[in-house]
Amino acid sequence: MAEYEEKMQKALEALANDFGTIRAGRANPRMLDKLKVEYYGTQTGIQGVANVSIPDARTIMITPWEPNMVKEVEKAILNSDLGLTPNNDGKSVILNLPELTEERRKELAKDIKKKGEAAKVAVRNVRRDANDAVKKQNKAGELSDDELASEEEDIQKATDKFIAEIDKMIDAKTTEIMTV
Repeated sequence: MAEYEEKMQKALEALANDFGTIRAGRANPRMLDKLKVEYYGTQTGIQGVANVSIPDARTIMITPWEPNMVKEVEKAILNSDLGLTPNNDGKSVILNLPELTEERRKELAKDIKKKGEAAKVAVRNVRRDANDAVKKQNKAGELSDDELASEEEDIQKATDKFIAEIDKMIDAKTTEIMTV
């Protein structure tokens, strides 16, 4: 049972990481987590080639350790789905985050719901695997029918707990996005 709860917890953590990369109108360095730049022939995360700082609530400053990386960082941001235009002062790349429009907020809210549903599916898949394992034990004679019923009930309780937690995360992130 602990093994399956751990898998459900990982689905929750993956969702939290996904939500961290969605911008909610204020600067967050985790928005850049998915971006990769070409660095000596390998794809490297921006945090691996530069300092990322937040000078104010709507600005992200990326200062590469090597001056020749400024153009690479700028190119990675332009090619990303962030929808931001980088400003380059020669030494660093500055991202100004505009106020989110109502339309963009609604798009992000839909995306949040979609990611939440994917996490719920992952939790339900773990539930299915756990139920299958318990049924196999029952068929092999390792569990009685009463123990089988008890285990299935425990698995369902754990699933319900994680689904409720995912719903809370979806509601919290949607509220954060929709708040002007």
